[in-house]
Amino acid sequence: MSIDYHSVGCPEELVEDSGIPSPAAAVAFLEGPAAHADGRLFFSDIANNRIMVLAPGAERATVWRSPSGRANGLLFDSAGQLLICEGNEWGDNDGGRRVVRADPDSGAVEVLTDHFEGRRYNAPNDIAAAGNGQIYFTDPCYGDRSTMELDHDSVYRIDPDGTVLRVITQPEIQRPNGIALSPDERTLYLVDSCPLVGGHRKILAFARAADGSLSGQRTVWDFAPGRGGDGMAVAQDGTLFVAAGISRPRGPHESRDVPPGIWMISPAGELLGRIPVVEDVLTNVTFGGDDLRTLYIAAGKTVFTQRVTRPGWLIHRC
Repeated sequence: MSIDYHSVGCPEELVEDSGIPSPAAAVAFLEGPAAHADGRLFFSDIANNRIMVLAPGAERATVWRSPSGRANGLLFDSAGQLLICEGNEWGDNDGGRRVVRADPDSGAVEVLTDHFEGRRYNAPNDIAAAGNGQIYFTDPCYGDRSTMELDHDSVYRIDPDGTVLRVITQPEIQRPNGIALSPDERTLYLVDSCPLVGGHRKILAFARAADGSLSGQRTVWDFAPGRGGDGMAVAQDGTLFVAAGISRPRGPHESRDVPPGIWMISPAGELLGRIPVVEDVLTNVTFGGDDLRTLYIAAGKTVFTQRVTRPGWLIHRC
């Protein structure tokens, strides 16, 4: 007897609710994959307050830094140094709430910024770096908002001389998350994802001038009312690869309209397709490999890989 297993559903007399299991506990929450030129993959495990590294050919990742300051987004700058967003989620207000730069070999850490106008950041989340040394990072608060010292969720720019400027803020945006530059560095992309009913689920774009200033906000894509984007990566041809969607909504603020996967969107706002990744919650994605055609996808407790036809753009691999 031949059975089409894909057509078999949950019988109502045996299974309650929707038949989609709910998570009861999480032992890891992976974020911020960043691929070194030598093939090492660094990624954050926010729940366990550590940064992991997977060496080329290794079957298991090892701990690279612990505690990590509740590290979230990671990125290699043009000099091959690891930029780290130390957040403030999953713990008892024990995150570093700062942006640091670390040597991937020695582990030596330099603090780039830990306060703005005398107050600690909310929870630095994701980061982008330009060839002129400027760094952009997002600072939302997705956790306990009573811990906020700043009264806004914003995007900041760190200049090479250490000056920090607030460059995007509310009400133009709601909750900034993933951030990336286009290969020509003339466009800055931003995920604006607010976990409130009716909140933004947008991919935004800003024109970036030679001095790093931003203007001309426009919407590239809007995932509402489903779960919008989290992190993203950019291919050399400008295509956006966005980690978005969810199988089981976590509350009334999101729906199942957007299934989980890596969504490919052109700079002009054309939806090109989706790489399905059936695991909640997809958080971030990066390019790696000798030819920059390997995607590394952080999702829940797992890092996935997927080969693609369009090579990625990484500032330290230019």
